[in-house]
Amino acid sequence: MKLFMRYLLIHTRNVIVYLIFCAVFAVTFALYRLPVSAVGYACAISAFIGAAAVLLDYIAFYRKHRQLEFLMHEITVTADHLPAPKGLLEEDYQALVRIVYDERQKLEDRMNAKYTDLVEYYTVWAHQIKTPIASMRLNLQSEDTPLNKELSYDLLRIEQYVEMVLGYLRLDAGTTDYLIRRCDLDSIIKQAVRRFSSQFIRKKLRLEYEPVNCSVLTDEKWLLFVIEQVLSNAIKYTKSGSISITLEEPKTLCIRDTGIGIALEDIPRVFEKGYTGYNGHSDKKASGIGLYLCRRICENLGHKIQVSSAVGAGTSIRICLDSADLETE
Repeated sequence: MKLFMRYLLIHTRNVIVYLIFCAVFAVTFALYRLPVSAVGYACAISAFIGAAAVLLDYIAFYRKHRQLEFLMHEITVTADHLPAPKGLLEEDYQALVRIVYDERQKLEDRMNAKYTDLVEYYTVWAHQIKTPIASMRLNLQSEDTPLNKELSYDLLRIEQYVEMVLGYLRLDAGTTDYLIRRCDLDSIIKQAVRRFSSQFIRKKLRLEYEPVNCSVLTDEKWLLFVIEQVLSNAIKYTKSGSISITLEEPKTLCIRDTGIGIALEDIPRVFEKGYTGYNGHSDKKASGIGLYLCRRICENLGHKIQVSSAVGAGTSIRICLDSADLETE
């Protein structure tokens, strides 16, 4: 009904012109003392013919409207299904649409080419930078001095940033190599803990972890990345106390720390890209990318990640691993 009212609104001028013509005929007949009823008959016949014409025109209008609505969903893909133009103005409008569509496609192709080049460059860079990092780590392991320990800690952070760059590039490149299979969760957790073992010792943090004896359907490499990011944050924002790793029902991995916690107003936004919140302002080195990547990866793996926290009481990150609905390879 709304569409029909809009159709009438578009053709309001034609209706007004028709009524004016009827009035002119009525006045003319009255001035010449002719039967005005003849004008009524003529107007009635004209109204009937006009109504039939309006009905047919509205049907054509409705079909074209539906066709254009369908085209709205595919115009970003193709402009080949534009309806046949009726009249010169519609031809001109369609010509404008095709020009804009072609220019958009050219711009998109140029942007995709630039983005592909950028991804390839930084991917190569990230892999190349791993070689000097590995060499530096070997050199630092030759002596067990306080300076070497500090340098090893800084080197670990550099490795994390490189992994974050690779993860970010792989997520948006559309070529993420997921390998979904049954994995031993303890094996993944131990790899992450082993990587940060020196940081537990350095900050004198207690690790509370008992084997969970659980297998999950996931991608080992990407889930390991998520757990490492969560552990890294837990260690970074925990000055003293402990970090615990437990398994809750149903198949929910919980990593809990006794750190500074997260402000209540920051919790809904901690998984947004670039959002650092109050902790990020106090820690100028925070990037706001780590938890964003964790959320994106968990979504792709069919997992859910949640956070609960209170300022001064620590933070708990829960990764629900029982929600995966994926095909194994």
